[in-house]
Amino acid sequence: MSHEFPSPALSPATVTVASGRPAREQGGPVNPPVVLTSTNVSSGEPAPGELLYGRIDSASWHPFEQVLGELERSRHPALVFGSGMASIAAAFSLVPPGGRLVLPRHCYQVTLGYAADLAQREGVEVVLVDIDDTDAVLAALPGTSMLWIESPTNPMLEVADLPVLIEAAHAAGALVGVDNTFATPLVQRPLTLGADVVIHSVTKYLAGHSDVVLGAALSDDDDLHTRLHAYRTLHGSIAGPFEVWLALRGVRTLALRVERAQANAAELARRLSSHPAVAAVRHPSLPDDPGHERAARLMDGFGAIIGLRPHGGASAADAVVDAVRLWVPATSLGGVESSMERRRRFATESLTVPDDLLRLSVGIEDVDDLWADLSAALDASVR
Repeated sequence: MSHEFPSPALSPATVTVASGRPAREQGGPVNPPVVLTSTNVSSGEPAPGELLYGRIDSASWHPFEQVLGELERSRHPALVFGSGMASIAAAFSLVPPGGRLVLPRHCYQVTLGYAADLAQREGVEVVLVDIDDTDAVLAALPGTSMLWIESPTNPMLEVADLPVLIEAAHAAGALVGVDNTFATPLVQRPLTLGADVVIHSVTKYLAGHSDVVLGAALSDDDDLHTRLHAYRTLHGSIAGPFEVWLALRGVRTLALRVERAQANAAELARRLSSHPAVAAVRHPSLPDDPGHERAARLMDGFGAIIGLRPHGGASAADAVVDAVRLWVPATSLGGVESSMERRRRFATESLTVPDDLLRLSVGIEDVDDLWADLSAALDASVR
């Protein structure tokens, strides 16, 4: 199976369906098989790339890794990991002990926790910045080993100026890593802008059905790709064959799901912006959103996550979560179902995230049904 991108003329929507298929043979399957083996037949000196042992490589990983590599326009196939945090840990392993790691103040809370762990164990200097404040990020770059970017951020939906930050970080001698989970490669492709490493929580939009926990990392750089692969092998942060097969099946409908979810999110954000029970709403599609201009210029969409703050504070936010019947009260995001949660219910969430912020992950249901449920819950929260 080739890992080379078949044709730059193919749209990402086509790649999600056409890539990672078995060779066409009369009577052959159209889908790749799940290969259940812990080891492979091998004798003598192993040839480069030969399948040997399930912790090193697996034929069951290759189709998904090929699809994601092509979607991100990478020179290499993706490397699938056992979770999104496993892929982030692999990326952060590129920061040397005593190095300097600059990352968004409002990135994923477990990413912040892992950075704090690196600071304690390996003396890494961790610098938090507002990633949408380009001047502040540029000021933090001297002496930096890695600039870590989320855009849009989780859960504040701040949008970074990726091209400017990547160029400036490289000029300062820093690597650039981007968590592209929220946007997906259908909306932005950071490797094409010069990012050194891109990661995904495959658990979210790529798999798309809230039924697997997986991650992935990609790099165009030969040495970095090799180092990420070595980290996965040595740390055993690997994925099971069934989970990766499910992720591949999920990615086949990624373009349809993202299109529908983004459209739903934009319409819900528009309606929420005038609802009397809503104090503030964030979605880059809104013309007055702080990230709108940058997202419209740099991205191929606005994503399907909404930030919502109801009048009445945290108690009102909790009341909304308790009142919805169609929306699912749950953590994680990116599934076909719409879900919501108050992020500061976690003690580890950044203290600069408002206590009343609801993160809404908009799914693919009928938008009017979603609105009826959400607006009724909002109405009930202020009675």
